[in-house]
Amino acid sequence: MRKPAFRIAIVAVVLIGLYAFFAGTYNRMVQLDENVQGAWGQVENQYQRRADLIPNLVNTVKGYAAHEQATLTAVIEARAKATQITVDPNHLDEAALKRFSAAQGELSSALGRLMAVSESYPELKANENFLMLQSQLEGTENRIAVERKRFNELVNVYNGYIRHFPNNFFAQAFGFQRRAYFEADKESEKAPNVSF
Repeated sequence: MRKPAFRIAIVAVVLIGLYAFFAGTYNRMVQLDENVQGAWGQVENQYQRRADLIPNLVNTVKGYAAHEQATLTAVIEARAKATQITVDPNHLDEAALKRFSAAQGELSSALGRLMAVSESYPELKANENFLMLQSQLEGTENRIAVERKRFNELVNVYNGYIRHFPNNFFAQAFGFQRRAYFEADKESEKAPNVSF
């Protein structure tokens, strides 16, 4: 009598152990995936903050340097393009991140040209509103760098976890895909120079 009960108990313990392992592995993958998606949301928030500052900056510069229309237009167009490109957090693949990065790089480049133009206008450089916007833009560029770094760190943890054995089998079975790292374009590696 004891042998069948003992065997049933061993099978039950093994099944419970396997269930706990599979459930724990799956839940950890979900948690890491959510962390990556949340970090990407913060990257987008900082880029949106930068995009929101630009119209005020352009309007302030326009008041002092109205004949620099080509530069002002380039900034507005780059901002429009950058805000149109979005990345679905569920599809953070390399191609999507490259498109996003390229658009943000164009905007950074246009902002750099705008800041260079402002050098020619001492009255603009002394304008309190311009100085405040310049400071906010500089702070936002720093926040962008911090959030991109945090995003890449979480992608590293996630990618490592789903690639480890035996997690790689479960990841493939449940559709967890490797996430791409955020890599800035060569032109956007340096934040626009906004210091005077």
